[in-house]
Amino acid sequence: MALSLGWHIILACFGVAFPAMIFVMHLRGIRKDDPVALGLAQRWAKVSAVLFAIGAVSGTVLSFEMGVLWPGLMGTYGDVLGLPFAFEGLAFFLEAIFLGIYLYGWNRMPPKRHVLMVLPMAVTGIIGAYCVLAVNAWMNVPTGFRIVDGEVTDVEPWKVLFNGHAFLQFAHMWVGAYMLAGFSVAGVYAVGMLRGRRDAHHRLGFMVPFVFASVAAVTQPFVGHVLGFGLDERQPAKLAAFELAETTESPSPLRLGGVLVDGEVKGSIDIPYLGSLIAMNSPDKPVPGLDTIPEEDHPPVNMTHLAFQTMVGIGTLLAAVVAFFWVQRRRGRDLLEKRWFLRFAAVAGPLAVVALEAGWIATEVGRQPWIVYDVMRTTDAVGDYTASLWWLLGVSTVVYTGMTVGAVVVLRSMARRWREGAVDLPSPYAPATATPGEGERR
Repeated sequence: MALSLGWHIILACFGVAFPAMIFVMHLRGIRKDDPVALGLAQRWAKVSAVLFAIGAVSGTVLSFEMGVLWPGLMGTYGDVLGLPFAFEGLAFFLEAIFLGIYLYGWNRMPPKRHVLMVLPMAVTGIIGAYCVLAVNAWMNVPTGFRIVDGEVTDVEPWKVLFNGHAFLQFAHMWVGAYMLAGFSVAGVYAVGMLRGRRDAHHRLGFMVPFVFASVAAVTQPFVGHVLGFGLDERQPAKLAAFELAETTESPSPLRLGGVLVDGEVKGSIDIPYLGSLIAMNSPDKPVPGLDTIPEEDHPPVNMTHLAFQTMVGIGTLLAAVVAFFWVQRRRGRDLLEKRWFLRFAAVAGPLAVVALEAGWIATEVGRQPWIVYDVMRTTDAVGDYTASLWWLLGVSTVVYTGMTVGAVVVLRSMARRWREGAVDLPSPYAPATATPGEGERR
């Protein structure tokens, strides 16, 4: 499940964030009669279609895994989680419909109507992501049901869908999606500029997603900080693992790096007072230590701590670099002329992927040993697949490796043909089209 979710979440980020970038690029092309912007919007739409198709496969695998691997969870709480998953499925199908309309609407629809077809794609992508995040938020802060004599009763589906923690957790993921998609797309054009392609196509292709990524990168630390409010009450063991707080200290230091070995913190750099200030919004309020929590309720501390610090460290680095870029640009210095910056921009996408994956590891591993916090343990939710687990993992690895290779081959082939001058790429069963851009100017 970790393999499947870790792979699928990258595509989900493009489904959430990419339509907004396409919309801005397409709208610019119409308003300024800019063929470069129109060409980029059309190409990005085709890339989005490839990613959407692969994401549909991985999403289908996940839907089966939810039932097959977690019979205890779905069998017990299926009625509780049914509404969010149903809405997520509807959002997925609507997104597919409007993606198809947008793809085949080039040169066949009035420009101003055609560009509006992107908006339902963006909205349904957001709705689908919110529904999934609502389920995860419910797992962290369960609500909307009662347990009577071991049976789940009095289910309130709307309370589950709109639980109080869902909006902040979704906001954190939503902003993270713009970071991942924005830096990844901008990085493609940064590589092109490193290879000498410094034309308007590459500069515009870099700037639009980089603007989205910049806003997201600067916003994310504040969203994450607000999300962490009250974690000492909701999940004190997770907070203790984040901060590597083996004992309760007042004031608590901020520990950079380090691991817990035989109940003792080793290898960390401690900054006094900063742990209390960041985690508790107080200069001296202590972070609850693991010594206040029964040992059987401790999460895997080292993995949780290192994943959390990886997320925060990369996020801080990306925010600092984009802030530096825009300050320099305001002073009249164009960092796109600097190879060191283009190299960093090229790796910013993979760094954003690592940060996002690390954030999910911190969230999910930090909740252990609970799958539904303080209600159901993971051992009670998972099925017994001891004999066939490695076979299932092996098959899943082969499937996802094949999809990865297929995606890379298709996208590289598309990029190569575009560089060779192919204006439009053939689509299966599509009628002949006019030269791209003509219909948008008619």
